[in-house]
Amino acid sequence: MKILITGINGFVGSNLTKEWKERHLLYGLDINQTPKKDVSKIFNWEELNEIPSIDAIVHLAGKAHDTKNESETPEYFAVNTGLTQQIFDYFLESDAEKFIFFSSVKAAAEKVQGEFLTEEVLPMPVGPYGESKIKAEKYILSKQELTAQQQKKVYILRPCMIHGPGNKGNLNLLYKVVKMGIPWPLGAYDNRRSFCSIDNLSFVVEQLIVREDISSGIYQVCDDEALSTNELIRLINDSLGKKTMIWKLPTGLMNFAAGVCGALHLPLDKERLRKLTENYVVSNQKIKSALGIEKMPVSAREGIKKTLESFKNG
Repeated sequence: MKILITGINGFVGSNLTKEWKERHLLYGLDINQTPKKDVSKIFNWEELNEIPSIDAIVHLAGKAHDTKNESETPEYFAVNTGLTQQIFDYFLESDAEKFIFFSSVKAAAEKVQGEFLTEEVLPMPVGPYGESKIKAEKYILSKQELTAQQQKKVYILRPCMIHGPGNKGNLNLLYKVVKMGIPWPLGAYDNRRSFCSIDNLSFVVEQLIVREDISSGIYQVCDDEALSTNELIRLINDSLGKKTMIWKLPTGLMNFAAGVCGALHLPLDKERLRKLTENYVVSNQKIKSALGIEKMPVSAREGIKKTLESFKNG
């Protein structure tokens, strides 16, 4: 298959390239023009009309969620909404038959109400990241009648936190903290959250591209099992060959400490404490049913272990 990947030099794009290079002809679209030996050519946004005929577009390019809240709101909408509209309009005019947009579970909900999050929830994003993603989704969905007439398929994916080799997000930060040998003080929080390994994500996206029996729609993507932060700490220590030290300090004390640390601009502020201790469990049943599988290729623990091994070696 001939596939155009936007944001190909990013974390997800780089991993998809490594996984697909032997099976597909890949083209890139990226602000970063660093060449890749496994990609036929990387174009910039001004060269859309020069891209050869392709079968599918995987739209990864976007402004990532900034947990430090240092990004300006217009930047999120210019990139996550504006660029998505531009590349989707190009898709409608192109010969490509499939479009895969990487949205986010944060476009649906900042917090999960109930046992787990499903695609049927009424989207209620909080903040410019989720709001800009849901606005892009709405634009794509507004063209449903046209894409149906053209017999094109459109998939909106809402992955939860993606991890894998080259990931520099919160999991990487957590790894560095544990590596320092500091006891984990948040053991009293009984939380569970979903993750998405790059291997499972790559599998899902490739299936959407190569198969013709999967209906257009919105699909959440994540690993099968949710993990607690305490389980993550144990897995990190296991990968480092260290003894796990988990302290169950009172939650009230930790909430107060996070407020003080935030005022002093230290790493553990209230927002990061919430991220580390909240429940955020996502259902992947819809995408598994569409693919006709009972479980994802890689378990949550196997995926985390692979990511941690890449931190250790990298």
